[in-house]
Amino acid sequence: MAFSCKKISIVGFGRFGKTLYKLLKDDFEVAVFDKKKISGISREVAKIYDADAVFYAVPIGEFEKVILEHKKFFTEKNILIDVLSVKMHPAKILNKYLKGTKIQAILTHPMFGPDSVQHGFKDLPIILDKFRSGTDAYAFWKKYFIKKGLRIIEMSAGEHDKLAAHSQGLTHFIGRLLDSFGFEPTKIDSLGAKKLFEVKSQTCNDTWELFNDLQHYNPHTKQMRIKLGDCYDNLYNKLLPRWVDEKVVVYGIQGGKGSFNEEAIMYYIRNANIERFKIKYLYTTENVMKALHNGEIDVGQFAIHNSVGGIVDESIQAMSRYKFRILKEFAIKISHALMIRRDAKMAQVKGIMTHSQVVAQCEKTLAEKYPNLKYTEGKGKMIDPAMVAKYLAEKKLPNHVATMGSSIIAKIYGLQIVEDNLQDAKENYTSFLHVVRM
Repeated sequence: MAFSCKKISIVGFGRFGKTLYKLLKDDFEVAVFDKKKISGISREVAKIYDADAVFYAVPIGEFEKVILEHKKFFTEKNILIDVLSVKMHPAKILNKYLKGTKIQAILTHPMFGPDSVQHGFKDLPIILDKFRSGTDAYAFWKKYFIKKGLRIIEMSAGEHDKLAAHSQGLTHFIGRLLDSFGFEPTKIDSLGAKKLFEVKSQTCNDTWELFNDLQHYNPHTKQMRIKLGDCYDNLYNKLLPRWVDEKVVVYGIQGGKGSFNEEAIMYYIRNANIERFKIKYLYTTENVMKALHNGEIDVGQFAIHNSVGGIVDESIQAMSRYKFRILKEFAIKISHALMIRRDAKMAQVKGIMTHSQVVAQCEKTLAEKYPNLKYTEGKGKMIDPAMVAKYLAEKKLPNHVATMGSSIIAKIYGLQIVEDNLQDAKENYTSFLHVVRM
C-alpha cells in the first residue's frame, strides 16, 4: 500500500515553526502545537499524533525531553520528521526511544530560515537522511520537497554534522564574534564589509539558544573552534615583528630597577654571554604577558616558584590568560632586607608593603622579630617592592610604611636598611621563567 499523508502536526511554533507552516499549509491539513502551551497536558499531546506526519521544530536542547514526554502517544501510522540543525543528536534520541517499534522517522535539515524564504522556497537546500523510514514514505517526502522547489541533498547524519561544523557552525560563530566585537556599518564599507555585516545580522537574528545548541550538540564544532583559535593565533603572530629591535634582544621583566627580577635577568645575561640587550621594567607578570602578546618585547621573565614561599600566585593567574612557550627556567638565591625612608624611625613604622611572596618567605622571622607590623600588598605596579621603594623615596608613601626586598633597591632609592637576610631559610631560591610567543 502506497504511503500517503493528509494531516500534519508541527510541534513548536517559533521562528522556524512558522517557516515550516508556510511551506506545508497549502498542501496538507496542518495543526500547530506550541510546545510551551501543551507541555504536560496529555490530552493536547495526544492530539498531535492523530496526524500522519509529525514535524519537530523545537530547540535542539529540548528535543529529547519532548520525545520522552510524547513517546507513549506514538502510533505506527505516524512518521516522525525532525528539522533540527544537527543530525547525530536527534538520530541518537530517536533510535533510543523508537527501539523495538516499527515507527518511521526521517532526519531533515532545511538549510534556510525566515530571513531566506521571503521570496519563496525555490532552490533552497534541504538535507535528507532516510534513517528509519520505509522506501515509500521516504520517496513521498523527497518528491514533495522537490515539488516545492527545494534542492535535495541526501547524506548521513554523521556526514552532515561533520560538514555543518565547518559551514553553519563556523558561520554562526563568526557572526556572534562580529557582534561581540561591535561590528557595525560605516560610510566607507567595501562589498566584503557589507557581506560580513549580513553574516552578523542573519546569525544574530536567531536565538542565543540556537547558537549555543549548534555549538554543543554537534560533536565536530568543538574541534572547529579549536582550529579557528589556532589559526587566529598563527595569523596574529605573523603580523608581529620577528624581533622588536633587530639590534638587541628586548626583555620584559616582572620587576623594576633593583628587583630580584633585574638580578635574575642580569644573572642570565652574564651566563648566556648576551651582549646586545634591552630591559623593560614591567613590574607585574600580567604586564609582561600582555607586552609579549602585543609584540612589545621579545622575551618575558617572571618569578614562578620559591623554595619556601611556593608558587607565585600572581604569575599563575597571568599565565592562565595567555598562550606562550617556555624558553628557559632557572633559579637564583635571594635574601630579603627590611628598609624604611631616611627620615623615618623604626619606632614609627606600622606596616610593611611588599609582595606576598616576600612575606611568605620571611613569615617566621617577621613573626619573631617584628610581630606588631601589618603586611599589605600594593595594587598594580605597587605589587613590586622596587616600585614601593621608589614611592617611599619620592615621599608618595608615608614614613610609617616600610618595604622588603633586595638590599639593592635601598641603595638605588636612598632608603635605610633596618635589617637584612630576614628570609626563613638560608638556602632561599626563586625560580624564574623566560617565555616567548607560540
